[in-house]
Amino acid sequence: MSVDEDARWLDWVTKQFESIAGDDKEIDLEEFKTALKVKESFFAERFFALFDSDGSGSISLDELLKALNLLIHGSETDKLHFLFQVYDVDGMRSLAYQREIRRMYPLAVELQTLPIWFVSFLIGSGSIDPDELRTVLKSCLRESAISLPEEKLDDLTLALFESADRDNSGSITFEELKAELEKFPEVMENLTISAANWLKPPNIDRKRQTPRYLTPAYWHNNSRKLLFLCCYVCLNILLFTLAALKHTAYGIWIMIAKGCGQCLNFNCALVLMLRRCLTWLRATWVVRILPLDQYVILHHLVGYAIFGFTVVHTAAHVTNFEPIHFCILVMAYCCTSFIFQFWEYLLTTRPGIGWISGTASITGVILQLLIILMLVCSSTFVRRSGHFEIFYWTHLSYIWVWLLLILHCPNFWKWFVVPGVIFLLEKIVGLAVSRIGGLYIVEVNLLPSKVTHLVIKRPQFFHFKPGDYVYINIPVIAKYEWHPFTISSAPEQQDTLWLHIRSLGQWTNRLYEHFRRPQVMIPEAKRLTKSLQNKPKQSQCYVDGPYGTPTRRIFTSEHAVLIGAGIGITPFASILQSIMYRMRKQNCPNCNYSWCENLKDHEMNLRKVDFIWINRDQKSFEWFVSLLTKLEMDQADEEPEGRFLEMHMYMTSALSKNDMKAIGLQMALDLLAKKEKRDSITGLRTRTQPGRPDWSKVFQKVAEEKKGKVHVFFCGSPALAKVIKAQCEQFGFKFYKENF
Repeated sequence: MSVDEDARWLDWVTKQFESIAGDDKEIDLEEFKTALKVKESFFAERFFALFDSDGSGSISLDELLKALNLLIHGSETDKLHFLFQVYDVDGMRSLAYQREIRRMYPLAVELQTLPIWFVSFLIGSGSIDPDELRTVLKSCLRESAISLPEEKLDDLTLALFESADRDNSGSITFEELKAELEKFPEVMENLTISAANWLKPPNIDRKRQTPRYLTPAYWHNNSRKLLFLCCYVCLNILLFTLAALKHTAYGIWIMIAKGCGQCLNFNCALVLMLRRCLTWLRATWVVRILPLDQYVILHHLVGYAIFGFTVVHTAAHVTNFEPIHFCILVMAYCCTSFIFQFWEYLLTTRPGIGWISGTASITGVILQLLIILMLVCSSTFVRRSGHFEIFYWTHLSYIWVWLLLILHCPNFWKWFVVPGVIFLLEKIVGLAVSRIGGLYIVEVNLLPSKVTHLVIKRPQFFHFKPGDYVYINIPVIAKYEWHPFTISSAPEQQDTLWLHIRSLGQWTNRLYEHFRRPQVMIPEAKRLTKSLQNKPKQSQCYVDGPYGTPTRRIFTSEHAVLIGAGIGITPFASILQSIMYRMRKQNCPNCNYSWCENLKDHEMNLRKVDFIWINRDQKSFEWFVSLLTKLEMDQADEEPEGRFLEMHMYMTSALSKNDMKAIGLQMALDLLAKKEKRDSITGLRTRTQPGRPDWSKVFQKVAEEKKGKVHVFFCGSPALAKVIKAQCEQFGFKFYKENF
């Protein structure tokens, strides 16, 4: 580092030290654990002992700076010595004894008069035996939130020990550990303690970067959306201007009110969610012109515009309710002067404002309140915090909004009649389709992390595309509530529909609890996943759909990258199963030769698929592990041009390979995976990677494969979507996010 960077780092560490140290200006073990957020006391105690160089039982600022300088700026050998001391359990114990003896008998230590056997005991073995390695790996598992049986822990210990103990001496020396780590050059370059990131100063990018929204890549990838927004803004400006110019004789406030009113006519008709029409349009040339994939975002935008126009429209009219203004206005219209109180203008029909019995003021006030209520209750905070029902019921206020708008404005019905009729027809068709035939939940599987897997009898004429979603109503859970969920089964699966539902809100929690109750009566069931056969009358349901999503484009892509975060895998489960059906593996009856019978249709342009699944914990992988196992079996034989489908699993709770608290575990997992040909965490052949993906490296590898135009499909949290979308723009990849 430069002198300036070193001074900045020193200043940052000093401030962080002062924020956690006690009044004695020292950090004790408990403060050290809290600051580093270390889960296991095993590592906390060892790091603390190595930081506490004088054995005083606390860490001073000088000791902290010395240790951090080694870990962050030290050489590879220095870091490896630190790692070896952590793994050498009896060596750490002897280090503690050395410090205690040095404190109690300083003169004897200085004169070197201690017995030879005692000195040997203090020095320790200087090597790592199998029991020490097993103890370390067990703590590594806990630190990474990975649960494995004791037998698997023994296998991991044996795999790493046999690989590192090159001279078969029964112990691992420092040189042997260093040689083993040299097999992982990317780890050697970045070996550190990730939990100490709080002591690293924030990176300041001194280079001025072009704002993302001004880059050519952003404009290229969002051209349809930007063009639509430009037309939308221009049309609103035009409508406002024309309406305002018609009322120039009545003053500026009437001009503003009438301009906003005309924009409200347009936006209140545009805000309708015509899902069936949008699904149909996705199969036409219109999808290449209009940003249909962003219809939810545009719906939100129009909703905010309605709120803004409503506030300005109301404010302009309220200003006109001042007696002098309103007197002039009435005289201009009917040559008669009337003066009313402010509350009469606002809350009564006496002034006669409006085209139906003077109801404009009252309906306007009610409309303002309803629009504010709908806006607040449709916020992300309400929808994503387990209160979807609040959003659902308050959003039904749109019925009252439309009725009040017809009473409030004499021209609104002209804007509303066409989209309103289409919307009504959609609702009638949806109601009719959902009630045709008796649908029942034929099977329920309760999966880890409170995920409910519903298997529903598929209607006879129910046709859908991979990645589509439906609205489901289960009367026994809530008689009048409909909730959207992605179909996780393939269209080729003729008899049933699958839905995987994560318990995040009131309705989903009630669903899980409803089907969990019978399990109490079955003590012999020990599996995490239990199938429950339910009586038809208890499991009747109604399905409205299907509705299309951006993932319908998957088979028209050349190189598709599917990224699912958590339960966001559901649309891709349908897609992967459909791929499995379309590329069936065939075996020759006379020999062992096998091949994939490619059943590509005219829409199938796929040359390569990369599937990336990111989960927080280990149990979440159990949701679709059987499906992924089948896919791996079909991809067992390497194709001449490389595998058509590649899977990448990431577990974010697991510490990365360059963390000292996880390096030994990750090395052991790699070695055992190569030996057993399957991953110890999921049981798949694909190795589960710890931590979060490095998206720049992931997409760089995708770009280097040159399999055609890359389309990235994502389903997961909005925060992660922003990160991935920004990376896609840098590489020129098309990005599609699941929205409904």
